[in-house]
Amino acid sequence: VLNLQGPRYVSPAPKGGFVVSEECGDVKVFTSSRKVLCSLSSKYGHRFGNPAGVCVDMDGSVLVADEQRRTIHLFPERGAPVCLVSAGLRRPAGVACSSFGHLFVADEGENCIKVFK
Repeated sequence: VLNLQGPRYVSPAPKGGFVVSEECGDVKVFTSSRKVLCSLSSKYGHRFGNPAGVCVDMDGSVLVADEQRRTIHLFPERGAPVCLVSAGLRRPAGVACSSFGHLFVADEGENCIKVFK
């Protein structure tokens, strides 16, 4: 995949696609054929500070850790973005979702993993 603006984190998505966070402040969703499906900034009108870790939940929603804004946002396939975590993070980097509804956040600012339900 070419023409990315400082790719940082990548996660698989349903149907063989994947999601990539970029240093320039965007997150892009790709199809299994490596074509851009959408830019989350454009699709949702969302401004990222410094997007880092990304993951996709069982419903196909994309979750993004924003290091600069110290938040975790969920971007559903349909509907508006939802801020899941807006306090208690110093420098969220990696994120992962479990099939049991848990959100794992690697907080580099506190050298720990935080678990949210």
